[in-house]
Amino acid sequence: MASISSLGIGSGLDLNGLLDQLNAAERGKLQPIEQQIETQQVKISAYGELKGGLSSFQAAAEVLNDASLYQSLSSSVSGEAVTAAAGSEAALGQYAITVENLATAGTMASGRLEEVESLDQALTDSEQTLTLSFANVDEGTGAEVPVAIAAGSSLEDIRDAINAHEDAGVTASIVNDGAGYRLALMSAETGTEATVTGLAFGDADGNEYADPNSFFTGDVAFSTATGAEEIVEDGADASLKVNGITITSSTNQVEEAIQGVTLNLTGEGSSTVTVEQDTHAVREAITGFVEAFNALKGTIGELTAFDGDSETAGDLMGDSAVRSIEGRMRGVLAGGVAAEEGGFAMLSDIGISLQLDGTLEIDTQRLDEVIASDQDALSAFFAGNDVQGGFAGQISETVTQLSSNNGALGGAVNGAESRIESLNDRHARMEQSIDATIARYRTQFGQLDNMLSQMNQVGAYLTQQLSILNAQSGSGL
Repeated sequence: MASISSLGIGSGLDLNGLLDQLNAAERGKLQPIEQQIETQQVKISAYGELKGGLSSFQAAAEVLNDASLYQSLSSSVSGEAVTAAAGSEAALGQYAITVENLATAGTMASGRLEEVESLDQALTDSEQTLTLSFANVDEGTGAEVPVAIAAGSSLEDIRDAINAHEDAGVTASIVNDGAGYRLALMSAETGTEATVTGLAFGDADGNEYADPNSFFTGDVAFSTATGAEEIVEDGADASLKVNGITITSSTNQVEEAIQGVTLNLTGEGSSTVTVEQDTHAVREAITGFVEAFNALKGTIGELTAFDGDSETAGDLMGDSAVRSIEGRMRGVLAGGVAAEEGGFAMLSDIGISLQLDGTLEIDTQRLDEVIASDQDALSAFFAGNDVQGGFAGQISETVTQLSSNNGALGGAVNGAESRIESLNDRHARMEQSIDATIARYRTQFGQLDNMLSQMNQVGAYLTQQLSILNAQSGSGL
């Protein structure tokens, strides 16, 4: 007899439903493993959050571990004649600045051009050369810059050719003075030496025309009318006094008048520039260090807390790695460094104390006194005087050790990842076992279905035969 391909058809029983229930019951054995995997994944995520807090704290410590922080200078300015920026080579002091005049750029306007009706009108019929002269070129101390002008160039084309020349030393524009067009030039740099002093018109080989109007084609020419001639405004050097000493500069940015200080001249008048130690940067770095540790402490508190009302626990409550990290951090913060006489050995010496709740607190008055009076001692405390570093270096090294593969945090992460890998293998093996069990059940159910089907068929046949016999008996046969 042919086998039954769909469970329950032969027997009339819901064997598929029964098989599904058995499958669900078997797969229920996987849930504890899946829950353990989820627990380890949550732990790894929590460890990542903890590592982020440690990294931020380490970064704040590294700022304090840089000795240059305690040598940084700042400049302040009273008055509006200058602004100032102090570099690392600046010397502490106060400087009186008097700006007598600012550096300016020279300007030049060509003679007014006649018979130019539009800016795109062609003015040249062959290739030409326009030569720009600067400063005292006739005395051999200036410079000349030739600019090639293509045939058929308009006034706009001449302007664009000058502006496209990378060594032109000027910016060119076109001005209409109400009676006609002029080519206007402004020196790219300020100062007398950068002043543009002349325009020379010549052929393609640079030979100057005796008559500059030979440069142009047709009736275009420079006007001879009064007031239409070339106009030159010389550039000027800046003039200032620093503590009474007169200084000139071709630019309004003066870099060598005061050692290590860049002055930017903004207007005529007087200002006072004060160069002093940058106490703000040091205070900001120390405050950032304390805030970073307190943020780390807050993160640990959240990860290990237990809420009695909701009966929920932090992801790392009771975790041994966290306890180890807290212990190491408390130990290094409560410790100190070897200090020379008069130096600082512990955080409490500079006004930072470890509170009962494990956070750090700043005595701002004490810290301000230390920053204002002894930044060298602060540098020795935090940054140290050798390659080993000081207190901040110890903090950074401790965090590095904790985060390494052999450290408390790195080891905890590696352990959780290993447990997940082992649980995944166990899960896969159990899935294979469950699949094999369900396959065995399916085979057995198929056999049961076939057997019941055959029994049903035999029963139906016997019932039929009995019915025939009864019928024959009743008819008297």
